[in-house]
Amino acid sequence: MMNIGIIGAGHMAQAIGLLAIRAGHRVMMSNSRGPQSLAGLRDALGCEIGSVAEAAAFGDIAFAAIPLQAWRAIPAEPLEGKVVLNPQNYFPQFGRIPELERGEMTTAELLARHLPNSHVVKTLNSILVEDIVPDARPSGAKDRRALPVAGNDLRARKTAIEFLDQIGYDAVDAGMLADGWKFERRRPVYCVPLNMAMLAEMLTATKPDEFMPEGHWHHQRGTH
Repeated sequence: MMNIGIIGAGHMAQAIGLLAIRAGHRVMMSNSRGPQSLAGLRDALGCEIGSVAEAAAFGDIAFAAIPLQAWRAIPAEPLEGKVVLNPQNYFPQFGRIPELERGEMTTAELLARHLPNSHVVKTLNSILVEDIVPDARPSGAKDRRALPVAGNDLRARKTAIEFLDQIGYDAVDAGMLADGWKFERRRPVYCVPLNMAMLAEMLTATKPDEFMPEGHWHHQRGTH
């Protein structure tokens, strides 16, 4: 059993929190409005609630489930030395980020720059939030979905892969944070249900100039 500190309390945070609790982990949810706003969620999920700083300190693993443009609100000090799972995607309509516009770094590298003493792992960004709970499967299930993982620390990647397995997903190690672009928004594998072999093959084949139309995943259900 691990402690999972979740920064954010929206649909993504709640879905991962639910799966983590089902897997036997302790979960603390948090948001910018404070724990008093989360009493209903505590009762519904059976989680603990706290401030953002308290959730960051609580977690053996932290899950940063807030909009990418709010990355500066993630506290660095309580996350030092910890694995921080980064599911954030870049939607320019919510605020342009020059480094991402210029292609100088990936979304996870942006967070890693803000958390230089943490082990940021990019994962859980390439699945629709409404699919997270229904697509989870027990280990060994024939129709189990795989998700990509990228991070600069091998042990942190392994920790993330183990956590994904516990909550219902296989994983493909996609390499370093700089390789995380391969499964960011509008890439071929983004939000497409794939098994391990298909995901690994598609990640390998993805080229830097390869972008898909928005919403392309709607036509890819059932491919795994």
